[in-house]
Amino acid sequence: MPEGAPTPEGATAARQRATARRRRRRRLVDYPRRGRRGLRRWLPSWRQWLGGLLLGLGAVAGLFGYVYATVDIPDENAAALREANVYYWADGTQMVSIGAVNRQNVPLDEIPRSVRNAVIAAENDSFYSDSGVDPQGLGRALVNMVKGQETQGGSTITQQYVKNTYLSQDQTVTRKVREFVISLKVDRSKSKDEILQGYLNSSWFGRGANGVEAAAHAYYGIPARRLDASQGALLAALLKGAELYDPSVSAANHRRAEARWAWILDRQVAVGRMSAKERARYDKFPEPLKESRSTSLSGDYGQTGYLVDAADKYVRQRTGLTGKELAQGGYRIHTTFDKRRVHRLARAARDVLARDLRPRERADDKGVQVGAASVRTQDGAVLALYGGADATRHFSSNADTSGVPAGSAFKPFVLAAALQDGLRADREGPAGMTPGEALVEGGNATYRELGAEVGHRRVRQVAVDAGMLERSMARPDASFPLGTSTPSAIRLAGAYGTFARGGLQHDPYSVTSVTKDGEAVGGLEPPRTRRALDTRVAGQVGAVLRDAAEDSLGRVVSRDGRPVAAGRTAGQDRFRSAWFAGYTPQVSTAVTLFRTRPRDPLLQPLSGVGGKKSRYGNALTERIWRDALLGIDLAPGAGSKVAAPEAAASGDR
Repeated sequence: MPEGAPTPEGATAARQRATARRRRRRRLVDYPRRGRRGLRRWLPSWRQWLGGLLLGLGAVAGLFGYVYATVDIPDENAAALREANVYYWADGTQMVSIGAVNRQNVPLDEIPRSVRNAVIAAENDSFYSDSGVDPQGLGRALVNMVKGQETQGGSTITQQYVKNTYLSQDQTVTRKVREFVISLKVDRSKSKDEILQGYLNSSWFGRGANGVEAAAHAYYGIPARRLDASQGALLAALLKGAELYDPSVSAANHRRAEARWAWILDRQVAVGRMSAKERARYDKFPEPLKESRSTSLSGDYGQTGYLVDAADKYVRQRTGLTGKELAQGGYRIHTTFDKRRVHRLARAARDVLARDLRPRERADDKGVQVGAASVRTQDGAVLALYGGADATRHFSSNADTSGVPAGSAFKPFVLAAALQDGLRADREGPAGMTPGEALVEGGNATYRELGAEVGHRRVRQVAVDAGMLERSMARPDASFPLGTSTPSAIRLAGAYGTFARGGLQHDPYSVTSVTKDGEAVGGLEPPRTRRALDTRVAGQVGAVLRDAAEDSLGRVVSRDGRPVAAGRTAGQDRFRSAWFAGYTPQVSTAVTLFRTRPRDPLLQPLSGVGGKKSRYGNALTERIWRDALLGIDLAPGAGSKVAAPEAAASGDR
């Protein structure tokens, strides 16, 4: 062995030492801990605890950074974009909200500050100063979901807005983490007022109401801008769970609602959003309306659907909006419909039919239909419609149908055409009667001759000028002057209004304005006034119609003492329809009655309807007309003649 060379034993020891060094280098983490025995061998050192914590925090930070970088603010979900179309009565109160989602978005400045304060105090009092998220709330939610328990509240207003607007309502870890990240980004990209506005417009308040505007109507029957602080506190309480806090549901709900309402008011004082002096004013619980959702087309005595249909039809005609565009929602449609008149007209029709018809006992009473419309004489605004028993069961509106012959109710236009062309009102016809007397008595021969003398095309033009539609005019043949044309009740009422206005004509209109997202839709200016008849002619026709009204109704005057003017179908009419159209200085109303049979397009005979006959034709239309206007436009007790049982009769022989 050379001098200085290691011995075999020494070489072996060197190799063992080198192997040990390599092993020590490979064990970067000394665990289990060397040189320790028992339990201490398995307890990490403080360095190991610190290293593990830093490593975990780094991993979480890295994961969060990755999620933050990869999760963008998504587009608003479909539910957040959907709004209802809201229709309003002439007085500005809500008639109905129609759409898959009952929501009407409003700008923040239309939500009273007191309502905003109540919501912030109840849900997130640090809203204007926080970063839009609640880490502790997220942690609690994640722990509960891992345990399989229900998630708890605690989300900020921003997080709830994000959930409503961008995400689903699913309770999953993934959704909760995305909500947290998106909330941070939304808080940096939107102002707090924008977030609060979105939250108040997207939250669920119960009673089918999405958003504070729908909730204000559902609970108090008013727009959000008219809510006071006390009402706002109750609506804020509903955000905790309408099924538990809607006071109309149960006594227990009422106790919970009242307690939370009081707490929210107190909480506003505690967080500086209400003074103690103001809080002291709200000592009475603001009872909401009984649960009632104005989202049904069968509301208002079954007439809501007909009113909505008439308004939509008018909007499409005047603005160019398509049915598809209207169906997308978000429109606020202000109508001319008078709620009291709609209810009165519907009750009148229902009561008269229920009193005088016996469809189970008399076959002649089956299939009877009624349509009616009231138009303001001043400007043509449609004040009321009766389209049938129920818009959800009888789909077509009898007030807007154009398939029912007008009969003798058309004769005033024949008379107007003759007078306009210079005929003397006192000239006797072939039956020895003047045109006025013939109109009262139903003289068909006189009007057949009068129409031929004036010219059927001339009569047609005068009727159209007065407000009839061209498409409703019948062929100008020998029977044309007797009323073969088929106007709707709306158009006949409007045309009679031309007589009431001294010959000035206005097309009927049913919508005053439409807005979407605060912007007005153009094309809805009221129809222009035009001269259709000479004032003298309109006055002469009106005088004849006043005689006809007295002959049919008895001595009937308006509330201001002026006599009513009216036309009607008569016993000589052979058409299968009955009409009564008349006007006071304020309103012109037309009522039609006809019979149908399933799967038969032809009108059925009116003989025997009501079980009696009269020279007035079918008097049910007069009764409906009178009862609808009684107390509103007619003096109390007016029209005793048609109230007599023997007056119920048929206008078809």
